[in-house]
Amino acid sequence: MANHLYKGDLPDGLDLGPVVAIDTETMGLHVGRDRLCLVQLSSGDGNAHLVQMPMPGKNGRMEAPNLARLLADPKVLKLFHFARFDIAVLLHHLGVVTAPVYCTKIASRLIRTYTDRHGLKDLLKEVTGVEISKQQQSSDWGASDLSPEQMAYAASDVLYLHALMTKLDVTLEREGRKHLAKAMFDFLPTRSELDLLGWTGDVFEH
Repeated sequence: MANHLYKGDLPDGLDLGPVVAIDTETMGLHVGRDRLCLVQLSSGDGNAHLVQMPMPGKNGRMEAPNLARLLADPKVLKLFHFARFDIAVLLHHLGVVTAPVYCTKIASRLIRTYTDRHGLKDLLKEVTGVEISKQQQSSDWGASDLSPEQMAYAASDVLYLHALMTKLDVTLEREGRKHLAKAMFDFLPTRSELDLLGWTGDVFEH
C-alpha cells in the first residue's frame, strides 16, 4: 500500500479503473468561502493518489484538467462518503459536474435505519470491521507540505470505500431499496448545485 502525492493535478495517463473512490479536504466546511486543498482518489487496490490543488486563478477557478476529465467521465463511477459536500466543492472550484456517483452515506441511511451513526468511521467499523482514525480531520490542509499523519488520514478516507460499497449493495438488494439508492445518487449533482445556489433546506417541503 502506497500514498502517491501530486502537485496541481493527476499525472497524464493515470488509469484508476471504472470505479474510483474520491474524497476532498478543504480549509473549512463553507463551500463558497473555504478553499479546496486536497483531492484523494483510490481505485480500490490499496493505493491512494493525493492531489494538492492549485491556488484559484483570477476567475476563482482551479485548473486541473486531468482530474476534471475523470470527474466528468460518464464511464467512471465516482464513489464518495457524503457525496453532497464533495460534489459541491468540486463544482465550485473546478466548474465540473461530477457524475455518475455512488454515496455510501446515503446507502447507509437507507438500510441502517436502526442507528443514527452514519459517519465513515462508525460505518466502516460495523460493516467491514476496519477501524480508521479521525485525529487529523481538523488540521491545516492548506499547508504546502503535508505531514505523514495528514497523508495517512486522507488516504484512509478512500482506501476502503470499494469494499464498503460491495457490502452495502448486498443489503440494499436484500431490503429492496437499491432502486431508491440509484435514484438518489443520480439526483446528487442537482442537490449539490442547489446547495451552491442557496437552497440548503428541503425543496420538497410544503
